[in-house]
Amino acid sequence: MTTVILLRHGRTTANAGGVLAGWTPGVQLDETGQAQVAAVAARLAPVPLAAVVSSPLERCRQTAGAVLGGRDLELETDDRLGEARYGDWTGRPLKELVKDPMWKVVQQHPSAAVFPGAEGEGLAQTQARAVAAVREWNARLGPDAVWLACSHGDVIKAVLADALGLHLDAFQRIVVDPASISVVTYTETRPFVVRTNDSGGDVSALVPPKKKGRRRSRAESDAVVGGGAGAAAT
Repeated sequence: MTTVILLRHGRTTANAGGVLAGWTPGVQLDETGQAQVAAVAARLAPVPLAAVVSSPLERCRQTAGAVLGGRDLELETDDRLGEARYGDWTGRPLKELVKDPMWKVVQQHPSAAVFPGAEGEGLAQTQARAVAAVREWNARLGPDAVWLACSHGDVIKAVLADALGLHLDAFQRIVVDPASISVVTYTETRPFVVRTNDSGGDVSALVPPKKKGRRRSRAESDAVVGGGAGAAAT
């Protein structure tokens, strides 16, 4: 079972100012974001990571860099984990965008939303590239890996919607706050969404158990009827 920890970047100057940053260069974490990132890096320190893969945008590289501290890993970047390409919406205040007719489409029928302008993409495209990236990294790192992908709110929501088997039109029901982690375990037959929008608490359950030399069982892809007993105590 490959486990991916989906980490949203910490709060930025654009987030605090109510501006849709998109792919605008130079958008960095503000003081609150830096504190959030330091906290999540400390929380994740006990979790052995096979790789740390980031959106190429600066706010994600700052966030992922904090998680890398003290680890013998190089930061990997993948454009497919980059922010949705908002086209002509990029850099505009959200209070203006809510008046745009496209806003209702993004809220109510996001699978049909294509952002205006030559650089705009559809949210369905965003989801397709992000899910493809996660699954390719899963295959590259192997079935026993725990790895981290640092990305953006809408991108992580789209990946979670896919893992939950939700239509993209339902992805606005998912909340992903700055510096929160969401966790998905991928098995042979289905993903399991283990956590969403987790901003605090114990992460010891993410540490993989010691190998016991046994063969992998197809039952590892089965859901526990009744809900099970939860993660083993440490």
